[in-house]
Amino acid sequence: MLVRFWGTRGSLPVAPTPPAIRTKIARALVAADGRRFTDEQAAADFAETLDFATWGTYGGASSCVEIEGSSDGFVVCDMGSGLREFGIDSIRRIGAGHPRRYHMFLSHLHWDHIMGFPFFGPAFDPRNRITIYSGHADAEEALRRQQEEISFPVPFDYLAAQIDFVTLDTGDAHDIAGMKVSLILQQHAHDSYGYRFEQGGKSVVYSTDSEHKLEDMAVEEVFERFFHDGDLVICDTMYSLAESVTLKADWGHSSNLVAVDLCQGAGAKRLVLFHHEPTYSDEDIRRLHLETIRYEELNRHDRRPLEVLCAYDGFEVEV
Repeated sequence: MLVRFWGTRGSLPVAPTPPAIRTKIARALVAADGRRFTDEQAAADFAETLDFATWGTYGGASSCVEIEGSSDGFVVCDMGSGLREFGIDSIRRIGAGHPRRYHMFLSHLHWDHIMGFPFFGPAFDPRNRITIYSGHADAEEALRRQQEEISFPVPFDYLAAQIDFVTLDTGDAHDIAGMKVSLILQQHAHDSYGYRFEQGGKSVVYSTDSEHKLEDMAVEEVFERFFHDGDLVICDTMYSLAESVTLKADWGHSSNLVAVDLCQGAGAKRLVLFHHEPTYSDEDIRRLHLETIRYEELNRHDRRPLEVLCAYDGFEVEV
């Protein structure tokens, strides 16, 4: 399986501001220390020697993650604003022979996780079939509501693709798109669901918009079992631990340190920090990533190492 991140921010999309870009350029020029480059490629090669927060960006699109590996079409988690770019790329791949079949899994129905669907190009093509899976029975209502005339100029019924809605339960594993798919109920307003995808002895867990209470360890044991031996766990790490238990308690999100605890307890192999706070700068996210790596090292004890990755728009991970 190959996991592609099309959108990694939480709550709402954000764009780099002119001051943020100016700071990146200034840092790069200072690091260059008078070097001269023969062409743009040489300059680009140098830029990639700098830290990621200087030469790149963690991105601004809201949640959308693709899991490639199915022979029965595309598999996508959440339909945030990153879905637009995924849609454009999927049309290119269809032109190269990829099946016209889309399997879309929703964690929940808040706007930042469905806002990309009105801009999803494949939904306008009658040759495509789209199945939207959710733990919520009101998923169709939510998607139709955001395209009502008061909110959006194109009504849902104008979409030409064959669109089906399937409500999944948490009690069983489901065979979908050549994968074994399981759900877990998560603590979030109007509920949220995490997904575990298994194929060929490999597993990917997608768990965003999930709050973990330190005082409720019985629930945490349930999540450790759900994450058990996961090859890749994509986890909501929107806040620092201090934020998650003080000012932003009961906001429905988790922290980087709790994600490490859960993954270490589960014996997971790799953790991806995800659903980045929209007010955080690239440098803030880079610092959080480094702090998380250090915490994992200090908290590892006799357990096997947990690799800590940090998602950004365009990031790809082979599983």
